Amino acid sequence: MTEEEFLAKYDSSIYEKPSVAVDVALFTIRDGQLQILLIRRSDHPHLGKLSLPGVFVGMEETLDAAAARALQQKTGLEDIFLEQLYTWGEVQRDPRMRIISVSYFALVDNNRIALTEDGAQFYPVDEILEMAEELAFDHHRIITCGRERIRTKVNWSDIAFALMPEEFTLPQLQTVYEILLGQKLYKANFRKKLQEKIVETDKMTSGDAHRPSRIYRKKTQTV
Repeated sequence: MTEEEFLAKYDSSIYEKPSVAVDVALFTIRDGQLQILLIRRSDHPHLGKLSLPGVFVGMEETLDAAAARALQQKTGLEDIFLEQLYTWGEVQRDPRMRIISVSYFALVDNNRIALTEDGAQFYPVDEILEMAEELAFDHHRIITCGRERIRTKVNWSDIAFALMPEEFTLPQLQTVYEILLGQKLYKANFRKKLQEKIVETDKMTSGDAHRPSRIYRKKTQTV
């Protein structure tokens, strides 16, 4: 029997099939805090509780495409930092049926956000993690995992720039790093560490009570 003949006769109904979903933890910096997008559920299960944006994965859809679709449908955002986080497969994680969720985390500059979903709102991560009973499904665990992944990656990657506008000052960039890491940084050490990743522009800040600051951009990576 050839493989084509085998596949033509194969009965896929002999195995039960769980549903697969994606849930996206979208983080931004608002009001000097790391915040996350949550949606108030308007239907059962967990009616009235807060949940991450999510969708079921289509039969002809990749996981990445489903995650991007979830973001676009709920927020209108496209082409932002999006990375797979973890797969959640506890048998009873959803009371409706067996649903395996592949979680993602996303990062975006707050100035790009214009919410399109009714009931969608940003919440401070530290506060929401103290309200586990307000979160649907296992989303408390997903948010916790996302925050820890960010704290780990910010030390060796450029993900902090995904939360910045195209142009920024060094004090603004340092503030974002401090929020993500949950600790204060020494200015001289921070600037030395970041000098290879940023480039000066010919612009300065103006119109505020502080001394003018040089405006920078992320250095373009060349191959």
